[in-house]
This record gives sequence, structure tokens and C-alpha cells, in this order.
Amino acid sequence: MNVPSDNSIFVETQAYLKLKNVLEDLKYEKGNIVHVIGTPGTGKSANIYRAIDELGLRVYDVECHLENLSATPQEVFKTIIDNIKRSLDVNSADEAYRRLSTFDAVLFADKFHDSHFLKDDVHGFSEWTLKSRKTPIFYLLCIKEYLKYRKEFKDLNIIFQTAWRLKIGDKKYDIFTDIPIISRILSKILGMIFKVVRIEYTPEETIKIVKAHLNVEEEKIKKYIKVYGCRPRYILDKVKKV
Repeated sequence: MNVPSDNSIFVETQAYLKLKNVLEDLKYEKGNIVHVIGTPGTGKSANIYRAIDELGLRVYDVECHLENLSATPQEVFKTIIDNIKRSLDVNSADEAYRRLSTFDAVLFADKFHDSHFLKDDVHGFSEWTLKSRKTPIFYLLCIKEYLKYRKEFKDLNIIFQTAWRLKIGDKKYDIFTDIPIISRILSKILGMIFKVVRIEYTPEETIKIVKAHLNVEEEKIKKYIKVYGCRPRYILDKVKKV
């Protein structure tokens, strides 16, 4: 399924084939930064992990295990770097980056954003971004790190499951996909600097994905699409509750 909870059933879509084509280049090139964007519920991580598996890429999956959500951007950044150094058994950042260059790519996906769903007593990066108003400072620290070690970064490929979430009332929004006009402008700017693949589906692809997992009438799926858009995970969750 094109959702992370069950990747044993997978429907190939145009977005997936584009992603797979982009990631295949990482076997032969270095210095690439790939941003995978998409509306919540489209299965960005499922597409990423599927492509990595099919291509046989050797990937370092970055983890983010925060002890508390009141951490400062500096503390969050240090926690992530320290975790990488510890896992690679190195003492310095430049040594860590050199070690990471031996992988086909460095991945920031579920284990980074949503580690709180995978492990008890930790907080993922996505949780912190919803609580902290200082997220931009964290990204400035990342830019500073890149400039400091730009020579080492030229030997790395990085895949970002990219999401910058805002919470307005009870609803969560991704600034790259969910806010009309602003999202289009931001994603276009992102695409001018990096390689960007958007995970999105046509209604026909969404129907195929849902039907591959559940025996649901096509007309019923179409009704859900009108309400939730082409978001297979959301539709599956609603169908299962009925």
C-alpha cells in the first residue's frame, strides 16, 4: 500500500516513477539534495522507502530522539548531530560527514520526523516543530553547518521527506502543499535550488490504491475523494471506521 503502515501492497503511480528515476541517479552521483513533498496522507515515506528498496540504495536513516519538546533549536540540532556521531562511532562532525559519504544517501524521513510513533518516551522532529515558534532558527543552524562543512557536503546525497507543518486551530497544514498560492510559490522556489519530487495522485490512481487494499465500491471512494482529496491514507482510515 502507498501508506507507511503497509508497504507490502504497492501501486505504482506517475509520482512514484518520477521519484524512483530521481533517486536512481544517487547511485552514480554525489552532492544531490532531493526534497520529497506532498500533502499529508499521500504516503511520502512509503514511496521513498519503496524506491530505496527497489533500487537497492544503501541509505543512512537519520533519527531524532528528543527528550522534551521545550528544547531550544540549538539543543535539537546538537541532539541530532550527537546521535549521528554516536551511531557512526566518531568524535567529530567532519569525521561523521566523511563517514556518511560512504552511503548512497542520507535520509531524513519517518525515523527523524515521527520517531515518537516508532519508539516510546521520545519526541520526533515534527512534534517539536508544532510546539516551537523557533523552527526558523533551527533551519538557520542547518544552513550555517552546511556552509561550514560545504566541502564534506559535496560528497553527500541527502533525501528529505520535506514538511513544514503549521497548526491552525485543530488542523495541521504543510506550507509546501496545503496553502493556496503560498505553497505553489514556496515549492517553486525550492525547486529552483534543489531537486523536488511531489507525491500526488490523480483520482484514478487514488481509487486503485484504495481498492488494492480494501474491497470498496468505486463510487464510495469517489465520494471520499471529494471530501478528503486524493489522500489514500485518510480515505482508508475513514473507510475502516465505517
